[in-house]
Parts: sequence; structure tokens; C-alpha cells
Amino acid sequence: MCSDKNWSADEEHSSKLVRKARESPFVPIGMAGFLGVVAYGLYKLKSRGDTKMSIHLIHMRVRAQGFVVGAMTLGVMYSMYTEYFVPKEPGEK
Repeated sequence: MCSDKNWSADEEHSSKLVRKARESPFVPIGMAGFLGVVAYGLYKLKSRGDTKMSIHLIHMRVRAQGFVVGAMTLGVMYSMYTEYFVPKEPGEK
């Protein structure tokens, strides 16, 4: 039995993904950036020169993680901005 109040048996996975993306738009941006960095790193794998494979993969992982951490940081900053600095209407929480 699921204790999540937002869960609905009629809600499909695609509509749930769209709803979650609207609630926190930086999550799909972070995921897309991660996949982009990994795809670019794999594409550049053949022209890495005389760099060791392990060093190339470590650099690719650090870049991908950096993109995700940056997207998460921007998301937190955006949510803090909307929560604390944007004036709210009198009827809102």
C-alpha cells in the first residue's frame, strides 16, 4: 500500500513525468546535461590522443557530475528566490 497522497492509479508514467518536470524543471535539465556530457565524452574517446583511458573516463565523470550539481544548485537557488523574495498575493501561503 502506497502512502503517497499524490499517487493515483489512473496516472500514467508519462503524465507523472511531465507533472514532476513542471514542479522542478531543473531535474530534466540536469539529466539532459549529464547525458550530453557523457555522449560527448564517448564521442571524443577515439581522439583522446595518448591520454590513458582511465584518466579520460575520470574527467568525463567529473564533468558530468559537475553539470548535475550545477543544475541542482540553480534549482535550489530558484526555489529559494520564489519562496523568499517574490512578493506573494495576500491569499497565498
